Amino acid sequence: MASSIRPLCYDQVKHLLPPRSADSHKGHYGHVLVVGGDAGMGGAALMAAEAAARTGAGLTSVATHPAHAGSFLVRRPELMVAGLSEFHLIDSLGARATTLVLGPGLGRSAWSEAAFTHTLALAAKAQLPLVLDADGLNLLAALPSAPPSATPGLWLLTPHAGEAARLLGSTRAAVEADRAGAVRALQARYGGVALLKGPGTLVCYPRGARQTVECCQHGNPGMATGGMGDVLSGILGGLLAQGMTLDAAARLGVCLHSKAADLAAAADGERGLLATDLFPFLRALLNP
Repeated sequence: MASSIRPLCYDQVKHLLPPRSADSHKGHYGHVLVVGGDAGMGGAALMAAEAAARTGAGLTSVATHPAHAGSFLVRRPELMVAGLSEFHLIDSLGARATTLVLGPGLGRSAWSEAAFTHTLALAAKAQLPLVLDADGLNLLAALPSAPPSATPGLWLLTPHAGEAARLLGSTRAAVEADRAGAVRALQARYGGVALLKGPGTLVCYPRGARQTVECCQHGNPGMATGGMGDVLSGILGGLLAQGMTLDAAARLGVCLHSKAADLAAAADGERGLLATDLFPFLRALLNP
């Protein structure tokens, strides 16, 4: 029998990220590589990268469409940005990374598919934890067969209901009718840790031969706006880079994201809430 759904709150998981030692340096806190941002969709990759940095990753790099590289540095000069025109460069960029985030603004073009294929291969070869989001999930669903067996188990999948339906060969209506069953099916089929985003985001992770499903108790309708999922992906990548396990990063990351949105909405209202409005509140939650 499937296990019951457990509530998940920030106060339960805020202890998972330990305090920093006085002799810290950036090498202690990992290096996130975000791959995404096809032509015209650079903002998604930029928000994910900034979220990773704001969450405490020691270093953050972005591999994006060459059209965006300059503007990224204007917005956030702390990032290391590479315009991706030759896809073998992913291997050299990934040689320095400890965590990968694939999918924000990735798109469905030939550029997107090449970036997806090379990044999945890198994750499997180097055994790097991978956050897979947005069109990364849609490209995964379109694969004729499973990706390299080394990759599942080290990844964190973050679909909303439509993406989950494509991954499961189902429909959005069916996923919404049984969200707990859908997130369990995703985790069973693809391994690793699965999220199902939406009101009451679900986290499903293995515990031995069984699955645990938890439901986030935070969040508000103001989060129904572009970029929120990209910020979540970056938060998850930033936590993984700091050495957290997949399930711990998923549980804490979902709570940080939704709780920060609640604080932002309490300060200025739900309507007009932007994804980047979460950053000051995110930092406050990370530094209680």
